Amino acid sequence: MPSTPYWSGSFPALTTPFNADLSINYDQLRAHLEVLIDSGVKGFVMMGSLGENLALTWDEKFEILRVAREVSAGRVAVLSGVADTSTAQAASYSAKCAALGIDGIMLMPAMVYKADRDELITHFTTVAKASDLPILLYNNPLAYPGDLTPEILETLCDASDRFVALKESSGDTRRFLDIQKQIGNRLALFAGVDDLALECAFLGAVGWVMGIGLAFPYENQRLWDLAMAGKWDEARELYKWFSPVAHLDVGIKFVQNIKLATATTGYCAEHVRLPRLPLVGAERVRIQAVIDEAVANRPTL
Repeated sequence: MPSTPYWSGSFPALTTPFNADLSINYDQLRAHLEVLIDSGVKGFVMMGSLGENLALTWDEKFEILRVAREVSAGRVAVLSGVADTSTAQAASYSAKCAALGIDGIMLMPAMVYKADRDELITHFTTVAKASDLPILLYNNPLAYPGDLTPEILETLCDASDRFVALKESSGDTRRFLDIQKQIGNRLALFAGVDDLALECAFLGAVGWVMGIGLAFPYENQRLWDLAMAGKWDEARELYKWFSPVAHLDVGIKFVQNIKLATATTGYCAEHVRLPRLPLVGAERVRIQAVIDEAVANRPTL
């Protein structure tokens, strides 16, 4: 990977904290952002999948970005997730993000619509032309329509220098080597699945867009620092503790799981907006037990 990638390090994908009436709790958001900066993160990804992007209005999104930029004050990069149902909407939103002065966007495929290769390429390249913001591509074919294969990534890199990084969430760590073989160091590779982060780091990831670390920020950062220092034995020991909660980042209830974890550790409330529903019954008991065990056995750093 590039020795000096455009972005690197841990970039938490922030939840959007809600009050009981489902209005946004900006005080909790500000406090959480400060803790994350203190832990050593290098950037914020606001309103990605974990931030319930599609459950927010554009006015809310831009206010969240204003708050993140204010708290960051240039200390870390501020990115916005871009998730819209049409290319035109995504392009318009990206242009407005640029006007706010944020540092970049994390760009997803057009939501809902299943695109073929040419449509995928057209979507990403069209949005790239809408502003001068650098772009973290987001590949998650398990959750969203479309798969950014190594060949498609090469085409995108040839088309625009706005594409500077990739959050790779296919769940197949072999992709990291395949991508590097196809395009070399043209994109900074980011791990995108919490319970594959250490494997991705070993295979060349220079960054991590992380989720459960929102509840365990200092442990999360320590794990990444150990990996980047090549201290694999120490990293593996910490990963053994981390893995059970990292598994909560996978599955259709990952937002609820991580919000329950952040509520347990005192950072953000667990409220979610429809169509998501809160965890209840046996499912909630099971997830809470995993979180409580991690808290009870929290390592000394």
